[in-house]
Amino acid sequence: MKKMAPWLITMLLAITLIVMAAFLLVNQMTKPNSGNEVNTAVQNVGQPAQLSADELVKVTSSMDGIKTNLSDPNYVVVMNFAFQLDRESSKESFDKIKDFKIKPIIIKTLADTKPEDLIGAKGKDNLSAKLLNLINTSLPEGKLIQIDITEFIMQAI
Repeated sequence: MKKMAPWLITMLLAITLIVMAAFLLVNQMTKPNSGNEVNTAVQNVGQPAQLSADELVKVTSSMDGIKTNLSDPNYVVVMNFAFQLDRESSKESFDKIKDFKIKPIIIKTLADTKPEDLIGAKGKDNLSAKLLNLINTSLPEGKLIQIDITEFIMQAI
């Protein structure tokens, strides 16, 4: 029996390690693959309903002249945005808080953004998606459906 004890301990240890590895592997494979924060935000953005021009005007708010540095202080951006909300009452509520609640969210998000993250249409779409998720959590009523960048200037200083 003394000669078999090391073999039994080795076998029990091996079985324990195999069970733990299998558990971790199954756990990893069943976890949803969310990717990074930006990819998650892009996937969560819904498609806005088709509206007439008059209906769009009633649910769209604009914010002009956002001017701030990016995470690289040698770059400045000037941006204008158009925000499409789900209904007219949401737009009215949004307009009341956009200068003191929404604008700081945009400025903070841009302050954490690298210049290369804003290059091309995909970079601007990623920024819009990230802002959409951040702003929606701050709205007192309604839902922000879409953010469009209507003007974009990035300049090295």
